[in-house]
Amino acid sequence: MPKAYWIAQVDVTVPEGYKAYIAENARAFRKYGARFLVRGGTAEVPEGHVRQRNVVIEFPSLQAAHDCYHSPEYAVAMALRQGKSVMDLAIVEGYDGAQPGD
Repeated sequence: MPKAYWIAQVDVTVPEGYKAYIAENARAFRKYGARFLVRGGTAEVPEGHVRQRNVVIEFPSLQAAHDCYHSPEYAVAMALRQGKSVMDLAIVEGYDGAQPGD
């Protein structure tokens, strides 16, 4: 079963307020087996447009990724984020097929 990912792009508008969201989302992420692969950091944008902060979170399965997003634990975190950021989020199933050179 392939893993799944949350791919988020975020503009933080109230940095101090956003910290509460970061602290709270850990409960949901821990419960659903999430692991950060990208969490902010330096980014280069050679094409297109992105928001100021990029985040990639790995989940053990697509079901776990969906369950986390729709969980009561994450609902609490989302409420803390409202009015403090603008987010684009995609929940994406991982790829487990042939790779270049295979």
